Amino acid sequence: MSNMNEAVRINKYIASCGICSRRDADKLIDEGKVYINGQRATSGQKVDGSESITVNGKVLNGPDKKVVLAFYKPVGITCTERDPHAEAVINDIVKYPVRVTYAGRLDKESEGLLLLTNDGDLIDKMMRGANAHEKEYVVRIDKKVSDEMLARFEKGIYLKDLDVTTRPAKVEKISEYTFKVIISQGLNRQIRRMCQACNCKVTSLKRIRVVNVLLDELKSGQFRELNEAEIMSLREALQ
Repeated sequence: MSNMNEAVRINKYIASCGICSRRDADKLIDEGKVYINGQRATSGQKVDGSESITVNGKVLNGPDKKVVLAFYKPVGITCTERDPHAEAVINDIVKYPVRVTYAGRLDKESEGLLLLTNDGDLIDKMMRGANAHEKEYVVRIDKKVSDEMLARFEKGIYLKDLDVTTRPAKVEKISEYTFKVIISQGLNRQIRRMCQACNCKVTSLKRIRVVNVLLDELKSGQFRELNEAEIMSLREALQ
């Protein structure tokens, strides 16, 4: 096994191997499913990669090369890896040699850009709503887009069922029934709830950007690997 030289916490090391997130690694450690050189691992213990580390009885082969995929999630696909009740899940479409999971959700009825990665640290940062990562959408509604509605989006809308006021959004009218919106929160079904608060209903919702990554020319169901420059810019934006 290659030596990492710099000692890191065991949960971070497990995440770097593409097994799971740091949080899930902590659970595995607490449950006694992680061993270092034959001894049960303890929370916060540090390793440098020279050790024999097993998770659920399987020896880790060291950190995976980090990959980030831009995936065009079609309508009807559920953001989960395994769900016996889902008609279709991400793994039904994305066949990739390294285990990847989603960094940020997109609800079943929505389509567009979803980032997939084997980098647990990146997933943790993407899932933290407090970090105010920009996400851009094209939204079509069942009523004409009004200046009043756009003004409410820009100011922030109180969502009664969540008891929260949304952060100010950037909006641009595209056509009579369509507009673009940039939000920096990850509230559950946020845009749909905001539209509902404005007495209209979303008929289609497509995410076209996450931070610096664009959907661009991807077609529904397609994915591509981000290049090193894109990944570096993404990491810098998530600091």
